[in-house]
Amino acid sequence: MDKFSNHIRNILHGFFLTIGTTIAEPSTILPLIVNHFGGSSILVGFFAALLRGGAVIVQLFAAFQAQSYQLMLPYIRRVFFIRFLAWFFIGVAIIVLEDNHPKLTLFAIGIGLFIFSFSAGFGAIYFKDIIGKIFSHKFRGKTMAYRQFFAAFGGLISGALAALILEYFPAPQSYGYLFIISSFIMGLGYISFGTIDEPIKEKVSQKEKSFKIFLKNSWSLLKSDKDLQIQLTTFLLAYGYLISLPFIILDAQTKIDLDGVAIGSLITTQMVGAMLSNLLWGRLSGKGLNKKTANISIFLYITAISLAYFASSIEEYLIIFFIVGAAIDGNRIASGNLILALAPEEKRPVYIALQINIISFGLFFSLLGGIILHFSNYTVLYSTTILMLLISLYFSFKLKD
Repeated sequence: MDKFSNHIRNILHGFFLTIGTTIAEPSTILPLIVNHFGGSSILVGFFAALLRGGAVIVQLFAAFQAQSYQLMLPYIRRVFFIRFLAWFFIGVAIIVLEDNHPKLTLFAIGIGLFIFSFSAGFGAIYFKDIIGKIFSHKFRGKTMAYRQFFAAFGGLISGALAALILEYFPAPQSYGYLFIISSFIMGLGYISFGTIDEPIKEKVSQKEKSFKIFLKNSWSLLKSDKDLQIQLTTFLLAYGYLISLPFIILDAQTKIDLDGVAIGSLITTQMVGAMLSNLLWGRLSGKGLNKKTANISIFLYITAISLAYFASSIEEYLIIFFIVGAAIDGNRIASGNLILALAPEEKRPVYIALQINIISFGLFFSLLGGIILHFSNYTVLYSTTILMLLISLYFSFKLKD
């Protein structure tokens, strides 16, 4: 375990993957793309949810299949290839269709996002199981903090690249170029992780005779594990920040002038917040203090959404996205490490799938936010978000390291 070469490949994967996916960041660029083609606030929320949460429906099935696998690498390589093609397809569709067929363009973007996210349902199970196999518990926290640090650095590069392309190329061609260029950058990350040294798993579960039996056993496991229930409740509600996040940029657009440089600056600031925060998250996680990481992260979400109530300048929005970047990475490290520490080796895919599958429903909170904004206003939107996050903060104090 804890091979330096695997550590480096894990970091490179996060670095290149973030450069690629930040091009369509759901809280900044993606809402602007959907808005450009005439999409409503509900469609903005739906696409943001699709990019983040399209994998929900397949993760338990992926775990059912994967629990008897001794090696995950051959399967994750297939996932990488499919995701590359889906991302590349979005860019080509935008350039070919342009503004001539806006509804068809939005449909093509939706298809690409669905395939990209749907395939991640399998990839997430394989990825986390590999991470659990190749790194010890305490080193895992450190390598994931390093990964997120350099991923955030990659986000800085992505923000600068996005600002450059958006500034010098007219929309919607600029959006297409963003996806095509980023797909190849993303591919470098896939190659990095696809060549990792994965040991054969010694302890595997006997695969049930049917998926129905697997679901029944998984439900029994969930009912019997109180710590797992608290953990799932905490991190599901922590996704409440997504009720507001995709719409903060649209709120800002009505108050300040958002040109390509300003948009790139917001992306960059979010990545700076993520990058610098990992110095803290890595230190806490290395000491096994993942509960405290969760407490702080959720509190930061509440702070950011509270600031959105009163923000009216680019400087205030930069602060908001800085805090959001820090909170997202802290929450990710806490939830990932806590589930791997809680899960027995032979049941690791099942525990991972239960957590990802259940809390991933929170990724659709952006759709709820779109509906709230469509029928009310930003005050109701932000208030609903803060209320949900306060409940999440309460449950986070019941977590166990």
